[in-house]
Amino acid sequence: MVASVILPDLATQVVVPAAAVVGIAFALLQWVLVSKVKLTPERRGDGSPAALGVSGKDGASEYLIEEEEGLNEHNVFIKCAEIQNAISEGATSFLFTEYKYVGLFMSIFAVLIFLFLGSVEGFSTKSQPCHYSKDRMCKPALANAIFSTVAFVLGAVTSLISGFLGMKIATYANARTTLEARKGVGKAFITAFRSGAVMGFLLAASGLVVLYIAINLFGIYYGDDWEGLFEAITGYGLGGSSMALFGRVGGGIYTKAADVGADLVGKVERNIPEDDPRNPAVIADNVGDNVGDIAGMGSDLFGSYAESSCAALVVASISSFGINHEFTPMMYPLLISSVGIIACLITTLFATDFFEIKAVDEIEPALKKQLIISTAVMTVGIALVSWLGLPYTFTIFNFGAQKTVYSWQLFLCVAVGLWAGLIIGFVTEYYTSNAYSPVQDVADSCRTGAATNVIFGLALGYKSVIIPIFAIAFSIFLSFSLAAMYGVAVAALGMLSTIATGLAIDAYGPISDNAGGIAEMAGMSHRIRERTDALDAAGNTTAAIGKGFAIGSAALVSLALFGAFVSRAEISTVDVLTPKVFIGLLVGAMLPYWFSAMTMKSVGSAALKMVEEVRRQFNTIPGLMEGTTKPDYATCVKISTDASIKEMIPPGALVMLTPLIVGIFFGVETLSGLLAGALVSGVQIAISASNTGGAWDNAKKYIEAGASDHARTLGPKGSDCHKAAVIGDTIGDPLKDTSGPSLNILIKLMAVESLVFAPFFATHGGILFKWL
Repeated sequence: MVASVILPDLATQVVVPAAAVVGIAFALLQWVLVSKVKLTPERRGDGSPAALGVSGKDGASEYLIEEEEGLNEHNVFIKCAEIQNAISEGATSFLFTEYKYVGLFMSIFAVLIFLFLGSVEGFSTKSQPCHYSKDRMCKPALANAIFSTVAFVLGAVTSLISGFLGMKIATYANARTTLEARKGVGKAFITAFRSGAVMGFLLAASGLVVLYIAINLFGIYYGDDWEGLFEAITGYGLGGSSMALFGRVGGGIYTKAADVGADLVGKVERNIPEDDPRNPAVIADNVGDNVGDIAGMGSDLFGSYAESSCAALVVASISSFGINHEFTPMMYPLLISSVGIIACLITTLFATDFFEIKAVDEIEPALKKQLIISTAVMTVGIALVSWLGLPYTFTIFNFGAQKTVYSWQLFLCVAVGLWAGLIIGFVTEYYTSNAYSPVQDVADSCRTGAATNVIFGLALGYKSVIIPIFAIAFSIFLSFSLAAMYGVAVAALGMLSTIATGLAIDAYGPISDNAGGIAEMAGMSHRIRERTDALDAAGNTTAAIGKGFAIGSAALVSLALFGAFVSRAEISTVDVLTPKVFIGLLVGAMLPYWFSAMTMKSVGSAALKMVEEVRRQFNTIPGLMEGTTKPDYATCVKISTDASIKEMIPPGALVMLTPLIVGIFFGVETLSGLLAGALVSGVQIAISASNTGGAWDNAKKYIEAGASDHARTLGPKGSDCHKAAVIGDTIGDPLKDTSGPSLNILIKLMAVESLVFAPFFATHGGILFKWL
């Protein structure tokens, strides 16, 4: 390596934590702005409650819809506050219950990591020859066991806190979004989006700063042993994804059990509107939006970020950056994330400050512009970081050899991941938004009943896989050709570099959904519900886009982790014609189906109990249908909580135990086949399941909104066509919110777990084949 780096090490030490602090400060600022929306009515000069006038550009006051329609504003505020509190308490109670069980698992698994990795050298405290550089001495395997365990706990705790904070922010903002909808769709949009931005920036910044602090603290002990240091850091990614799995599966089962129960009995059987306060499952449904789509998604994307960073750092540590102890190039993955926070901050201002939304049809374009602007700004940021933070030429570890790479080639790797993410996002939007023909065709198929709706929806999901897979394949080919597995890892980081914006538009959806539910339950006017429905419909599409990003990045992350695992396990080639590898490939390809079957059946079992309970209340509680008696919301919340806690354990155990069992009994070659099979199969199923569910959901909303001549011929609500659409939406719920999104965690988690345990598998694995 000849050239030097422009950015000094000291500047890197400042830039990374400074970007994280800016991200956290910006998140807090957004939270302060949201908190200015009061949940109590403001008073006129005479002391009486009054609707707040919104000053127009001409100085006139635009009065609130409630005041025009003579509704009692004081009661509206009280109802909104009560409903928000009920949702917040339900979500908090569920997460604390879930975290008790997850905490127990985390403790047991932490002990396993220590025991397995410590036993590699018989718990010796003596220094050992380095794995990749035999002429140098590295820290003992026992140290790797201890620090990997600490990193695992650190990643797990950060993931749990990320999910919990996201949920608290969402439940804080939902009623405020409802109240702002009375002033106009633009005000409600800004409140919902700012709330999502709080979560996005908090998660991106906290993930970055915790990883950075861990590297520096671990470095005090490891010193010049960067190989051992970054191998231990991989525990951080394992901890993040382990918690994300339980958060996604548990939250997904919770929300879909309530949603299916509420829809089947409320909409189809009783013909009452969505989120009608007479429906006993309605509070559980709104709680589920927060614990599944907010807390689960937050933990999921945090896991992706942690794993892609860890994969890049592990490969870099055995490349020229690590061998020559060059700190700034070594921190290149963290510098990308730092610039990403600043790029997303600039992008967010376009949605909240530079432009104002004045009409319903401007919502979805505004969210799409966030993706385009963040990608464009981030491309410039990547170029800057690559120019300042990398030497002109360097070498990257490539399966036992060192490959010469130029800084501009690494820029291309990150950029191709970033732009592939945008392509996947827009393809997902095309197949799941009711503004385009695929979803409209699905809606049209409802004219002949639920069966044709299901056929069209499944076909749409399968077709929607084609372009994302080509985009992922092109990204992998280009990035691997340019910079081996390090190129693939930074391509994944590129896709996740705009995670703050991605999470903001993703969290916006459930917040808007809850806002609509609160408007319905509080008895607010139809015009307000139209506004919240418009926010929610756009949010449904952005949620699907968020899932597309998560799945695409998971494919790249898993491949990068797979490459690091193969190198660490000393596998020179993965030959699919070898029986050991091929059986792993077959079983790996089967695992996503097994996992999906478990999670979907879990939703079905929980929904069955929910349907029976909702029917029981409608049949036995006098005055419930007439609205003179309140339903028993608490029993439905308990059914969802108990079912999700019980049902999340088997799928979680399947994912966590499979790599351990295969690695110990069949060895690293079979495990490499297993990881490849799960990656190839899991990505396809995840994309098709998520998009099928999203399309069915928006087909139903297309009919309900009746915004076009075509849509009006299919409606109105309660018609046979609408009931067929509701059935499709109900089938799609576990696909898009439980099985689909959880599959990307399955492929990432098995890969990072295999990497963490690779030293043990390489030394002691393959017991059965040794006996044969």
